[in-house]
Amino acid sequence: MPSRKQRRRRQKERRHEYEFVYVDEEGREVEVDPSALERTPRREVRPNGTKDARKTKGGRPIRKIDPPSWKRVARRAVIFAPIIFAAFLVLNQHQSMGTRLLLTAFYTAFFIPFMYLMDRAMYRTYLKRTGQAPPTRAGLRR
Repeated sequence: MPSRKQRRRRQKERRHEYEFVYVDEEGREVEVDPSALERTPRREVRPNGTKDARKTKGGRPIRKIDPPSWKRVARRAVIFAPIIFAAFLVLNQHQSMGTRLLLTAFYTAFFIPFMYLMDRAMYRTYLKRTGQAPPTRAGLRR
């Protein structure tokens, strides 16, 4: 979506009427036939030679999302655990340090499967947008 500045500039360009003229070999201005002013179609290839990577209506390319993994989720939980502990330090000042550590461990343990489910949902949405088939499971676990 264009920014407000871009929209205003485009509206300003539309308010003005422009005349298209050519200058011939003798230096005279010659008016252009309106039928000759056809819009050129959008190019499929960029000026640098690469193909256009736009896949969505907004013009942005779809960001690649990796399949969910427990290792990545655990790494993220290790990053967030000190932040959760700092929040308990500020919010629960009347509780002992052991209680704060126990609450931090509990919330971090709850956080791990929740983040995995969110990663899985994002990955499935990515597969639907790109039209790819979801990976098949090797065997059903019972």
